[in-house]
Order: sequence, then structure tokens, then C-alpha cells
Amino acid sequence: MGSGWESLTLVLLAPLFLICMVLEYRLLRKRGDDDYSLKELLCNFSLAGLHQASDIIATLLLMPFFLWLYQFRVFEISLTPLSIISVFILQDFFYYWFHRASHNVHWLWASHIAHHSSERMNFTTAFRQSLTYPLSGMWLFWTPLMLLGYPPTFVIVVVALNLGFQFFVHTRIVGKLGWFEHIFNTPSHHRVHHARNSEYIDRNFAGVLIIWDKLFGTFVEERNDINIDYGIPHAINSWNPFVATFHQWKTLFTLAFSPDKTSISHRLTYLFGAPKISDDTIRNKASRSSTRQN
Repeated sequence: MGSGWESLTLVLLAPLFLICMVLEYRLLRKRGDDDYSLKELLCNFSLAGLHQASDIIATLLLMPFFLWLYQFRVFEISLTPLSIISVFILQDFFYYWFHRASHNVHWLWASHIAHHSSERMNFTTAFRQSLTYPLSGMWLFWTPLMLLGYPPTFVIVVVALNLGFQFFVHTRIVGKLGWFEHIFNTPSHHRVHHARNSEYIDRNFAGVLIIWDKLFGTFVEERNDINIDYGIPHAINSWNPFVATFHQWKTLFTLAFSPDKTSISHRLTYLFGAPKISDDTIRNKASRSSTRQN
């Protein structure tokens, strides 16, 4: 979910983002590490633009619903230092569950996979977002905040600031940060999250605070003896932002509405079950096809 407020917040942060990307690029080049690709840069920026446009449109359409929902708020919450701190913590808590669900519910993963489909890890990867988040229902995870009594526009700004913070964890040039690692999400923690190594899959879902992963058993520390392999199990091999956006939706609907699926429960499993179920189906079909050809 986003809005003009979210876009304005991210625009204000844009100069800082640009400085970080330039410094990262120069440092990587100095190391002889070719982690920047012009084609991927254009793809990532295109995805960011499409994502922002879809968020603005979605919020214009959804704002009447948010305001309607807000009238049923439990508390009258005014903007005080305490309420500002509390909404940041609560929104981050709900973000953790949105992010964790996005790796375990195929309908949500169809949107989120665009962010993970890069095989590089640099600041531009943070811009790799999907325009289909409003369709998959990311905004539903913020509605409890409105029911509690936080004004919808304030919630939107907090969401934007949370996402803005996450830009800074998408890099390989920053090592571990001492005591900061115990409380906050860091580049080290987030490198683990973007890895497809078996030791790291579906770990470290934090937005700002890593404490949620530690509380709910999804935390894994980055290890020096593991060389991280970034990306998704089945690489998309394309710089086309629309391929990055829609390839998993195509898989989802193809499997869920295949003629050989006669059971409603089977169809619902492919739509809302774990993404691994679909991956296993694709792998089994490919294996059977290869066997027949041999």
C-alpha cells in the first residue's frame, strides 16, 4: 500500500539513496567486483516506477475503505512521541508477518518473488518491487493499525519510512555492525534473507527490528564459511520488468486452473498453499518429460 505521501517520503530520501549507490558502485569497482549491470539497473528502476504508480492508484481506490474502517477504531490516538514510537513498532511487527506470509503463501509470493529474482545483492536490488502488491493484498496487513486508531495517512507514512530503512540493508559492502545486530535488521541479516542456500532459505524476515525473527524462531546469523548464492530456485533469465513481475502469476494460475485439477482443494492449494508445492510440481513435470524423451 502506498500513496502520494509514500512517494513524497521516498522522493525526499532519493538523494541519499543515490549517494549510497554511487559510493557502493565505486567501492565495488575498486575491489574488482562487477556487481552492477546496466540492464539490471534499468530493470530495477522500471520495477520501482511501476510499483510506485500502482501503489498511488491503489490507495486512491482504497482510501474510502480505509476511512470507513477507521470510523470503527478502538482508541482515539493523537500524535504524541509515545504514539509515534508505538506505531513504528506495531507496523514493523505486522510487516514481519506480511513478509513471512509472502514466503509461505503462493498468492503473496507471486508478488514478492520479483524482489528476490535478482542474482545480485546491491542497493539497486531494494528498488526491485512488484506492481501487483495491491492485488495480492499487502495493504490488508496495515488495516489492524487503523482499527486500533492510527490515522490512515499516518500509517502510510510509517510504511514508507519502514521501506526506506530497508534500502540500506541491500548491500554486500557493509559487514557486521556490533550491538546494532542484536536489535535491528542489518545488511548481514538481510544477505541471509536473499540467499537461496539451503541453510538460509526463508529466514530473517525483519523490516527494521530483527527481534521478531529472534522471538518467532526464524533468525539465522550470517556465517563466514558459507558463500551466499543469491536469487530464486528457478532463475527468470530476463531483464524485462514485466517478466520479473508476472512470471510467477503465470505459474500460479497455470497450475491452479490446469484441466487435470478437478478438486477445488487442489486448486486452492496452488493458489494459497506453500510456494514449494508449485515448485515440486514443476520439477516433477520436467522430470517426467525428460524421462519420456530419453
